[in-house]
Amino acid sequence: MTRAGKYPPGEAPEAEARAEAALERELRADAAPLDIALDEAPAEPGGLARGAEAIRDFWRHAPMGPGVYRMIGAEGEVLYVGKARSIKKRIAAYMTPERQPTRIARMVAQTRSMVFVTTESEAEALLLEANFVKQLRPRYNVVLRDDKSFPYILICTGHPAARLVKHRGARALKGDYFGPFASAGAVFRTMNAMQRAFLLRTCSDSYYENRTRPCLLYQIKRCSGPCTGEIALDDYGKLVAQARDFLSGRSRAIRQRLAEEMAEASAALEFEKAARLRDRISALSAIQGEQSVNPRSIPEADVFAIAEEAGQFCVEVFFFRTYQNWGNRAYFPRADRALGPEEVLDAFMAQFYLERPAPRLVLLSHNVPSAATLREVLSARVGHRIAIGVPRRGEKKDLVDAAMRNAREALSRKLAEAASQEKLLAALQSAFGVDHPIRRVEVYDNSHIMGTNAIGAMVVAGPDGFVKNQYRTFNIRSADLTPGDDYAMMREVLTRRFARLMRQGETAEAGAFPDTPDLIIIDGGRGQFEAAREVLRALGVTGVALASIAKGPDRNAGRETFFVGGREPFRLSPRDPALFFVERLRDEAHRFAIGTHRARRKREFVKNPLDEIPGVGPARKRALLFAFGSAKAVARAGLSDLEKTPGLNAATAKVVYDFFHDSGRG
Repeated sequence: MTRAGKYPPGEAPEAEARAEAALERELRADAAPLDIALDEAPAEPGGLARGAEAIRDFWRHAPMGPGVYRMIGAEGEVLYVGKARSIKKRIAAYMTPERQPTRIARMVAQTRSMVFVTTESEAEALLLEANFVKQLRPRYNVVLRDDKSFPYILICTGHPAARLVKHRGARALKGDYFGPFASAGAVFRTMNAMQRAFLLRTCSDSYYENRTRPCLLYQIKRCSGPCTGEIALDDYGKLVAQARDFLSGRSRAIRQRLAEEMAEASAALEFEKAARLRDRISALSAIQGEQSVNPRSIPEADVFAIAEEAGQFCVEVFFFRTYQNWGNRAYFPRADRALGPEEVLDAFMAQFYLERPAPRLVLLSHNVPSAATLREVLSARVGHRIAIGVPRRGEKKDLVDAAMRNAREALSRKLAEAASQEKLLAALQSAFGVDHPIRRVEVYDNSHIMGTNAIGAMVVAGPDGFVKNQYRTFNIRSADLTPGDDYAMMREVLTRRFARLMRQGETAEAGAFPDTPDLIIIDGGRGQFEAAREVLRALGVTGVALASIAKGPDRNAGRETFFVGGREPFRLSPRDPALFFVERLRDEAHRFAIGTHRARRKREFVKNPLDEIPGVGPARKRALLFAFGSAKAVARAGLSDLEKTPGLNAATAKVVYDFFHDSGRG
């Protein structure tokens, strides 16, 4: 690997800003990628020569310095994003594709143009490349599919009585952040035990300020009750300091101190105090007991291990902080099967740390080409040295081996689940007479109470199971719809869904999960089926199979009746795997619809008329409620009284007055 240019710590923000600015300048709308399988045949010689000639034309004017290049296909789609210390030297290799692997040859054959972005160093190019890959998701790059932020534990210190909260996202609140944790569940388990160990509050500041007596958490010994003076703020501050020390890795000293205090309380015959201290020590032991593979000599580290099987990759990441295991997560990046584990892990890490802080130590299962550049970027970002490497012996090697075992097991489970899911989809295809393999199934259901708060819900399933990021809800909004008319609701939902799909067309990238369903299942009988068929016919939707499922007599599972076009209503065998699969899909749609309906109904219960006034945000709403006491009192107030409200100007007062009087709400 070529050595990166100088990248002093003080220049990290400027380098990232330059990379972001370049991304804003250069990022273009992503056209639909070519529909090419990952194991497609080698490129045709004619296309290969044409692509190499196109690259040669751009090579003549390519910059000599470091930067990022993009290879563009015939339809304007981005095929690949790469970085180089010298762009001109790097793309020269593409002009002789016959010496390259098949994957590179295919990419060259599809290339029609190139775009270059120069940077001041290879480190800055690494940031920009990761940005481009995340935004454009090119066909031939390794793409990190799950890039959501990790949860942290936050001790908020912006209040005299600090509180313990789960936090995800930007660090805008004042306090001490501890993490990352692999999942929200790990955070909640740790926080639950910490509440018992340190008795810190978790309530909001407004809830805290309005307490007149201790809440239930105080009664069950999960909070020390600073809100009502059950504990002095100085003593509460000591509990906060102990919690901070624990999360910083000083748990042994805390347990020893608590044990000494318990012995002193017992000797002084203060048995209730001794029992409380005993419970706190027990809670601390529970936190540490839940941690597995706790390192003895490594205060903090991220451990990456990559496994490969059947052309699929799994990257297992373990998080160790304060000598404790804070969880692990498995990732399945999209990558060409011709790539090696080192290349996939290299691209994965650049995207993984694009918006996440790195610990002082990063342990890997494989050597990656960009380790030196990545080390330089991450060290500059945090202001201290970060070590990245592959351990050969000792406890570090044991941690990597444990991560590798988990990666192999996770990949084996995923492949087994995918094979089972493929069998279920094949059974569904046979049961409903679909003439092509099913990759996307959409299931629709409605939920309402006598027509109120009506919503439509869509759940989606595919070869990997339920695809929850594709779920959608539809607020029923037709003004002329008869309340409770399920057929009209279904017509509205399907019209909105497929009218939009017809306008946009298929936008999913090649090899990715499709946008258009192969099969639609409606939760309902013949009437719902006919309503759905009418919508699809009116919109000109073709190539999509349609079925509906009617509940059996007495709503018994296993006796459902199915409606499919061109066939008489039928039932499936009670032991048919397709029947069990459809029931799972139907139940998931029902669960999602009911949950969304209940959430909307709950919002309606607590809805405030002030929320509907344009120009009245949270601050002005608080000012009005503080001045008048309730929304009804605001509605009855005169214009002169509203104008005297602190925080409201004359124009806003007039808007509030007109809202309640001109619209007949007064």
